[in-house]
Amino acid sequence: MKPLDTDVRYIKGVGEAKAKLLARLEIHTLADLVRYFPRAYEDRTVFLRIGELMPGENACVVAMVAAAPRLTHIRKGLDIVRFKAVDETGALEITYFNQSYRKDAFQPGQSYAFYGKVEGSGQRKTMANPQCEPEERIGAVTGRIVPIYPLTAGLNQRSLTAFIRQGLDECGSLMPEALPESVRRQYQLCDVAFAYENIHFPKDEGSLEIARRRLIFEELFVLSAAMGRLRRAVTEKTGKRLDPACLEAFYSALPYHLTGAQRRAIEEAMGDMSSGRVMSRLIQGDVGSGKTAVAAACCFVAAKSGYQAAFMAPTEILARQHYQSLGQMLEPLGLRFELLTGSMTAKQRREAKERIALGMADVVVGTHALISEAVAFDRLALVVTDEQHRFGVAQRAALTEKGESPHVLVMSATPIPRTLALIIYGELDVSIIDEMPPGRQTIDTFAVAESMRPRINNFIRKLVSEGRQVYVVCPMVEENDALGGDVKSAQEHAKELEQTFPDLRVGLVHGKMKPKAKQEVMAAFVAGQLDILVATTVIEVGVDVPNAVLMVVENADRFGLSQLHQLRGRVGRGKHKSYCVLFEGGGGETARARLKVMCQTNDGFKISEQDLELRGPGDFFGSRQHGLPQVQLAGAMSNMEVLKLAQQAAGEVLERDPTLSLPENKKLADQIEVLFSKSENSFN
Repeated sequence: MKPLDTDVRYIKGVGEAKAKLLARLEIHTLADLVRYFPRAYEDRTVFLRIGELMPGENACVVAMVAAAPRLTHIRKGLDIVRFKAVDETGALEITYFNQSYRKDAFQPGQSYAFYGKVEGSGQRKTMANPQCEPEERIGAVTGRIVPIYPLTAGLNQRSLTAFIRQGLDECGSLMPEALPESVRRQYQLCDVAFAYENIHFPKDEGSLEIARRRLIFEELFVLSAAMGRLRRAVTEKTGKRLDPACLEAFYSALPYHLTGAQRRAIEEAMGDMSSGRVMSRLIQGDVGSGKTAVAAACCFVAAKSGYQAAFMAPTEILARQHYQSLGQMLEPLGLRFELLTGSMTAKQRREAKERIALGMADVVVGTHALISEAVAFDRLALVVTDEQHRFGVAQRAALTEKGESPHVLVMSATPIPRTLALIIYGELDVSIIDEMPPGRQTIDTFAVAESMRPRINNFIRKLVSEGRQVYVVCPMVEENDALGGDVKSAQEHAKELEQTFPDLRVGLVHGKMKPKAKQEVMAAFVAGQLDILVATTVIEVGVDVPNAVLMVVENADRFGLSQLHQLRGRVGRGKHKSYCVLFEGGGGETARARLKVMCQTNDGFKISEQDLELRGPGDFFGSRQHGLPQVQLAGAMSNMEVLKLAQQAAGEVLERDPTLSLPENKKLADQIEVLFSKSENSFN
C-alpha cells in the first residue's frame, strides 16, 4: 500500500514523461489518479455473431482466424495487415493499419474476441483496427463494461486505464469515507471501496449504477455541508440594525407599482437588515424583472438609517447605467450619489474619494475601482454587487472590508433552479423575482438554417433603415481550425458583414481587446454611432441599449440555453418590437430540439430547468467564473433527485453537529477542508 499523496511518478510504468502528461489532466498524486472518473462507458458484455453485425455500430464478436494474416506494404508510411475471421453465420474482414506486428499475432484456426466499428454491407462486413484478445482470455478488453477517460495528446486509453488499475490496487482501501455511517444506512449507499472499484471497473450495469449514485451523492453531500457551514458562519455575524419604516416614502415616489415578486424580495431583505444579523442575500431574477428597484429600496433604507451604500458593477458602462437609473429613483428623495470608475481623471477620482470618506455621498456606484486601498467610506452599511458570478470572492470581500460587517446584496440575471442556487450561492439566502413588470415585451425568437441567410440580411437592412440597431454574436474571437470552418469567428464575420452592408456602420467587440478599446466600441453602440455590433459573449451581461431590436446568434448550437437567454435579453429593452434569430449551425437533431425550447418560451427559469437537464450546471456561467468547486462526475448536478437527497442529508448532519466535531463526522470535516483549500476559499 502507498499513501494517497504519493506522486504519480512512482507508479509502475509512469515515470517523468508520463507524469507530465498526467499533470495536464490535473493528476499529480495517487488520490488524483483514483478520483479521475470516466467520461463514458462502452458496454462490451454483449457478443454478436457475424451475421447479426450492423454496419455503423460498435460491437463485440468472437470469430476464428480462417487463414494466416497478410502484410502488404502500400507505400512509405502505410502498411496493412489483413485477414478473414469466420463463425457459423458468416465472414468478417479484419484490417490493421501500420501495425505490422499483428501479422504474427493471430494463429489460423484459433478464435479471438474482436471489438470495433462494423463497416461494409450485405455479406462483406469489415472491422478496422479492432481491439482484440484470445477467446480464452476474454475479460481484459472485451466481455466487460469498459471506462472511457478524457485524454491528452500522448496518452492513450490503455495506458491510463492501466495506471488507474494500479492506483486502485495500491490505495483503493485507503480512500477516505466522507459519508457518516448513519447517512450511508439511511440513504442505502455502498461503501467507498466498492464505489471506486466499480466506477472504474464495473462488474455489471447494476454495480456501475450503485457506484455512480454513491459518488454523486458524496460529492454533492460534501459540497452542501461545506456551503451549510459557510452559511452558518455568515448568518452568525452581528450586523447593523437598519430601520425600514421609511420605505413608504420610497414606494410613494416611484412612478410605477412594483410587482408582488419585487415587494416580496424587498420584504425579505428588510427582514435581514432590521434583524441585527448581517444580510447575505442573492436577488435572482430574469433580465428586466426589476432587480435594480429592489437594490434601490435597500440603498434608500441604508441611507435614511444614517449609513452609506456601495454598488459595484462589473463594467464601466454598466456602472454608469446603474448610476443613472438609481439616481433617477433616489435623488428626488434627497440621496446624494457618487460615481467612481477607472477612466475618471486623477482629479475627479481624488475629489470623489474625499466626498466618500467625509460621508458626503449616500450611495457610491462604481467598478472594481471601489475596492482600491485608497477608497475609504465613512459609515458603510450595505454592499450591492451586480452580476454576482462576474466577481471573485476576493473582490467582494475587499469591498465588504471597507465597513464593519456591512449587509451584502448580490444580484444575478442568470435564472437557475432554486435547488441548484442553494449550492452555487451556498452562503446566501435566495430571493427569486419570478414575475415580470407589466408591459415588458416578449421577444419573438426563430431558429433558422443557413438557407435563411439572405432573408435575415434583408431583415437587418430593413430594421437599420428604420433607425434601429442589431447585435450579431459569434462563438469565438478568431478562426480556429480545430472547430471546423463552419464555426463563425467574430473577427471574420465582422469583415463579411462590412462587405455585405458596405453602407452600414459595423463595430466589433470581443474579450481579447483591451478594456479601454472595448469600452469605446460599446459606448459608440450605446450612443447610436454603430448600426451592427459583432461580438462574442462579452455583451452577455449588462449594457442597456433600448434602440437595439435584433439579436442574431451564429452557431447557436454552440451555446447553452441559459447563455442564449442572456444574449436574447440584450434586446427588447425599449419601446420597439424586438427579435432574436438563432442560426442552427451543424448540431443536428439534438441541437434543434434544444433551440426549439428558446422559440417556445421567454421564461428564464423554465429555460434554466431545461438547460440543467440537457447540459448540467457549468453552462449557466460559461467559463466557471462563479467559483463553484469542480463537480467531477459527469451529470452530477443534473441529477436533481440525488441533489435534493444530498442537501437534505447534509442539513440533518449539520443540525445534529453544527461544528462537525463528532467522531463520525471527522472525515467529512476533513473533506470540507480539502474542498476549501482546493478552491482557495473562493466559493462564488
